Amino acid sequence: MANINLITAWVWIGLGFLSGLGLGLGFDREHWLGGYASWKRRLYRLGHISFFGLGMVNLLFYFTARTMPSGDSFAAIASIGFVAGAFTMPVCCLVMAHFPKAKMLFALPVLSLLIAGGFTVGALVRSNGWIEHAAVSRAHFTPQDSESNAATTALAANGL
Repeated sequence: MANINLITAWVWIGLGFLSGLGLGLGFDREHWLGGYASWKRRLYRLGHISFFGLGMVNLLFYFTARTMPSGDSFAAIASIGFVAGAFTMPVCCLVMAHFPKAKMLFALPVLSLLIAGGFTVGALVRSNGWIEHAAVSRAHFTPQDSESNAATTALAANGL
């Protein structure tokens, strides 16, 4: 599933270069797209940089997903969320540049990316067995362990 993230990453980085070329051809005109600080030009710039940023996020997810067991449902949801966020963010920027009242559209890519990030953390926790390891560690704790832990802590506090 994560292969789509690798493809998205490199296509998005390429689109970042192309959109930079397009924006770069007009930046020398002071009032292009309403001027440097205009709403329209700011959103065009945000869309341009989102290609690079979300391309990198998808690339990082691709390498992260390789550490997880194949078929993990959390990783699959995260994969879809990162791709959806990458596709919708520049589209939302373009739409909002021309229709400022549509700013609630930003909820779509942002929520998609937040959910993807949450499911990535969940998949990492599940795949590394952190939850099971913590439960097993507590189950095997005995009073003798408490005494040896106290001694170890005392030695460490004194620099020994």
